[in-house]
This record gives sequence, C-alpha cells and structure tokens, in this order.
Amino acid sequence: MENHFNDQSRECSATSDNNDCKRVDQYGFERSEDFSYESNEELMAEYLAVLTRRSKKWSKLLQGTVKVEKNLKVKRYVRKGVPCEHRTQIWMAASGAQDQLERNPGYYHSLLKAEHDPKIEETILADMHRTFPDNIQFRDSSQSCLQKALFNVLLGYGHHNKDVGYCQGMNFIAGYLLIITKDEEKSFWLMDALLGKILPDYYTSTMLGLKMDQEVLGELVRMKVPAVWQAMNRHNVMWTLVVSRWFICLYIDILPVETVLRIWDCLFYEGSKILFRVALTLIGHHQNLISQAQSLPEICERFKQITHGEYVEDCHSFMQKIFMEPGGLSTETITKLRKMCRNRITSADNPPSQ
Repeated sequence: MENHFNDQSRECSATSDNNDCKRVDQYGFERSEDFSYESNEELMAEYLAVLTRRSKKWSKLLQGTVKVEKNLKVKRYVRKGVPCEHRTQIWMAASGAQDQLERNPGYYHSLLKAEHDPKIEETILADMHRTFPDNIQFRDSSQSCLQKALFNVLLGYGHHNKDVGYCQGMNFIAGYLLIITKDEEKSFWLMDALLGKILPDYYTSTMLGLKMDQEVLGELVRMKVPAVWQAMNRHNVMWTLVVSRWFICLYIDILPVETVLRIWDCLFYEGSKILFRVALTLIGHHQNLISQAQSLPEICERFKQITHGEYVEDCHSFMQKIFMEPGGLSTETITKLRKMCRNRITSADNPPSQ
C-alpha cells in the first residue's frame, strides 16, 4: 500500500517542469494566483530552520521506538510542531489509533470486502470530485490518484460506525489523513479516533456535539471577548453561521495547510479543547474588527477575513499564540459548559408538552 502512495510525492518532479512545481505546495495543493512567493520564501526560510531543530530533537526523543508516552516533555514537543516524517507515528500513538490497529488486525480490510450499503456508497461517490479539486493528488489524471483510497477509507468507516455512516465534511478529513499518512488503514483508525473519541456526536444525524461546541464557544467568547459577544447579540448572529465550518472541517480550507496540520498535531495529542483555543485566538486578536461591524452580513464577512493573512500563515507564531492569548482554558470549564449547552439544546429540541 505504501509504495502506491510514495510514487505520489515524486509526481510533480516527474511530470512537470520547475515552474509547475512552484505552483503546487509540498502536499499537492495548487497555490492561488495572488500567492506571494516572495513573502512565502521569507516565512519558510525562518520556519525551515525551526523544523530542522525540531526534527533533530524528535529523532533523538523517538530513537526508533513506535510507542510514545504521554508526558509534559512530549506535550511541549507536540505544541512546538511535529516534523512531517514523524507526524503519522505521533498521531497514531497519541490518539490511540495505533493500539486499535494492533488489536484489530485485518479488520479494516474485512470492512471493504463485506457487503456494502448502496446508499452510503452513492453518497460518498457524489462527494469524490468535490474533495480537494485544487490538489493534484486527487485528480483522475494523477499517476497515483488518491480518490480510490479516499473512497475506501470513507466506505470502511461508514460501515464501521453505522450511527455516523457518511456526511459531508468527512471527505476532507479523510483526505488530509491520506495526504499525511500515505496509508489507508492508518487513516481509517485515525478517523475513528477523531470521530469516535475526540469529537463524538459531531457527525451523527443530529450533530449534537457540533451544535453543543458552537454554543460552548459562544459562552467562552462571552467570558473572554465580551465586545464580540455583544456585537453578535446586537446583530442577532447565530454562532453556527460563522463558525460551523471551522469545527466540522477542523479548520481545513479555513486556515493555511501547514497551520491546520500544526493544529491537528495538538488535536490528536490534547483533544478537542484545541479547537476552542484556535477559535478564541482568531476572535480575540481581531475583536476590534469584528465588534465594529454594522450588520449581520458584515460580521459574517469579517469572520472570513480573520482566517487569512500573515497572522495565520506564520504557523509557528500562531501556534504559540493559541496557548497564550486566550488565557486559561481548563478541561473542567469545557466539561461544565458542554453539559450546560447540551441541556439547553436538547430542551429547545424537546419542549415540555402543554
């Protein structure tokens, strides 16, 4: 399986000239027409120096081991970034996906061989060509097109977790996992860790977990960035209108690729609390811009604006800020707010009979 994927990393150099390669980043995503190569080169020169230092430290820490203990040192290392060559191993170990894979040998492939629900197949197939049309690895013309691998992972997961099956958004998550792991089975178990453990009820039919966490973010903004909370109330803007894609796509297609991957490093290690830290940092840093909006459409537009620009492109600096700017954010606080918001949502959905 891995050989199939490894050909892909050489595809740009094998099929394109140097100018074509410059138009595509290391993950296969095409750069936009207004992409600034000059500022990117400056940023990457600094970041590559950081990556080189981190890579040496990670290599020394791991020293050929597969298992990774959870401790303060590893947590600090993860927050400072996991080098690409170690990312799959760290994600698998930190999330519990590696344990699941080892406990269930052959399970993923048995799902693919089993009889399939035609409705799930049809829904997944409909989304295939909508998944990363700007990434050369997901095109039919690609030497090692990832669409078949993507279909397999989504189909396998849909039959593994029948409460979820398949819903839009999952295709992007599976696609990112495949780009990084270059392995269907590992992507499947990482998907299971994300959807089954780290983000429960995000992708079920009621999407209760997703609705709840959007409300939790609203409560956190009320406490930590009151000016934005007041602006949202003033213009009757529901949180789902401005942040639903942040949460359901785990910032894919919202923030730059490298920034998303750094967020996911922490997401697999520390859990869903990271999603709130990212959102609070974005909102808090741009609170003046958002709170000065004069209408609902203007607020929505400003929420789009704050996910672009140098602030989020400098992923190393941005990741340092998410652990400083929002201040304390305990698991206990998140748990209490989730309970409160869950009760509020379920009460609204099931009003007492008269």
